[in-house]
Amino acid sequence: MNQEERRIKLIEDLLFEQNQKVNIPKDKSSQELLLRGLMNIRMPRKFSEIFINTQNTYLQERLQEKGITDINCLNPIKDDLYLWRGDITTLKCDAIVNAANSQMLGCFIPNHRCIDNAIHTYAGIELREECFQMMKKLGREAEVGEAFLTKAYNLPSRYVIHTVGPFVSSYLTEEDKKNLQKCYLSCLKLAEEHSLDSIAFCCISTGEFHFPNDAAGQIAVETVKQYKEKTQSKIKVIFNVFKELDYDIYKRLLS
Repeated sequence: MNQEERRIKLIEDLLFEQNQKVNIPKDKSSQELLLRGLMNIRMPRKFSEIFINTQNTYLQERLQEKGITDINCLNPIKDDLYLWRGDITTLKCDAIVNAANSQMLGCFIPNHRCIDNAIHTYAGIELREECFQMMKKLGREAEVGEAFLTKAYNLPSRYVIHTVGPFVSSYLTEEDKKNLQKCYLSCLKLAEEHSLDSIAFCCISTGEFHFPNDAAGQIAVETVKQYKEKTQSKIKVIFNVFKELDYDIYKRLLS
């Protein structure tokens, strides 16, 4: 089975499972969008071993197409601190951080451009199932600033650390700043508890949660530096950015 055949097979299985009738487009890009959208809206539930094997082979092939960036190929700016602009779903390190929501199940909006959507898409449907079981055991929604660790499945990282950042509604408050700081501290402590050597932070709460980029970057860098100084931690920290705006902010703060 080649990659196109796998893609069509996954689409057909998801359409059948969800009792939908859709004409599968002929071109590759449209098929990829349809598959991602179907994976995004799929509720957590049991899955067949055949589907998972097909999905895993497909996603591993997609990863190879996009290319993997290994932390060992990056140069630190200073003292185990890195700045890297790229797709976090292609980054090979011990853990990447996901900016999640309080339900902790991933983004259900088809093909949404948020990092939560991307991570769940390229990890595969097993990630949502693990999150579901984790939250079921917890018995409540996740609180702002909490962090949870899961497997990474088809991502090149070993784990995903999920944290819920603060949502800025109208103007930035001191509570918002403290909650964002808590996100970074919770993730770092969780990584240390699991003896991880490296962690990659996305720009938590910026974008969909409307935290000002400048303020978010400053809190991220200051919190990580203070944590490492206070604890003498040797954990490698990658500040992962996607936009040029954030790259310029972090480069200035880390210089």
